[in-house]
Amino acid sequence: MVPLSEQRTSIMIEVAYALPHDQFLKRFEVPVGTSLAQAIQLSGVCQPYPEIDCTGLKTGIFGKIVSADTVLQPHDRIEIYRPLAIDPKEKRRLKSRKRTRADR
Repeated sequence: MVPLSEQRTSIMIEVAYALPHDQFLKRFEVPVGTSLAQAIQLSGVCQPYPEIDCTGLKTGIFGKIVSADTVLQPHDRIEIYRPLAIDPKEKRRLKSRKRTRADR
C-alpha cells in the first residue's frame, strides 16, 4: 500500500482532436477521479472548434471507444472522433465502380 504522503492527487492526460488540416493536442494535469467528459471540458477543445458537439461526442482512449463517464488513468490519451463523411464500405464500392468504368 502506498503511504498517504506519496498518493497522487493529480494525473497527466492528453486530449486529441484532428481535422484534415488542423489538430488540437493538449497535455495537462487533472485531479484523480476526473471523468472523460470533465477532462474534455477542462481541455478547452470546444472553444476553438464550435462544430464539436461537446455533449454527444464519440470518444475513445487509445483507439478504444469509451463512455463519457469513464474515470481516467494516468497518461490516458482521450481521442475525440469526427463523424465519418462516407461509410467505408460505400467508399470501396464507389472506388470499385470507378475502376470498372476506367477498364472498359
